[in-house]
Amino acid sequence: MQEHFQKEIDNLKSNLIKMASLVDEQVERAFKALETGDIELCKGIKAKDLEIDAYDNLILTECENILALFQPVASDLRFIMSTLLINNQLERCGDIAVNIAQRVRKTSDHRSVILESEIREMGKHSRQMVKDAIDSFVNQNIELAEKVLETEETVDKLNKSIFKSLIVQMQTDSALVEPGAHLIVLTRHIERLADHATNIAEDLIFYIKAEIIAHKKKLERYNEETK
Repeated sequence: MQEHFQKEIDNLKSNLIKMASLVDEQVERAFKALETGDIELCKGIKAKDLEIDAYDNLILTECENILALFQPVASDLRFIMSTLLINNQLERCGDIAVNIAQRVRKTSDHRSVILESEIREMGKHSRQMVKDAIDSFVNQNIELAEKVLETEETVDKLNKSIFKSLIVQMQTDSALVEPGAHLIVLTRHIERLADHATNIAEDLIFYIKAEIIAHKKKLERYNEETK
């Protein structure tokens, strides 16, 4: 029974790593298109997302089977729980890669606005967060996961700065209203990608340390304000 259980766990880990690798490739391709303005790089991203969706369904099924057949406890149960959570975050990252590629296409005639803004810098931070979150999971690296958590604030600050800048430009030049709107949506996707990377890092910490840190800062701030 134990040997069968370990084989199922190993298969689950393998599939989650394969899914993570696909997501990493998708995100890399989308951000390279944003960085270079090469819309040819956007081709195939949507089609490849179907493969990520297939892994999503497979992993959900595997987790359900393991829970039903073996009723894991302690660290094994935390692994299944964190796998379910990370699987969901990875699937969303794949969707966001598609969304970013679509916005790159729609703003291809307004590269100057992108080049003059902090959008590419924000993208670099968000992309690195996804890479580090995936690597922290694959290597069970707590320090790398904590680095992801520390970077989230940088992305949030850039998002707010870019939003304010784009609003000013749109108010000044009506020709920038449509591309500016697309770029605001683009930065929202980039910010959400960073959020999902943060969630993956938090899920890994939960698995390794049996510590729930999701919403920790918000809850601490709320508790301080309500004292």
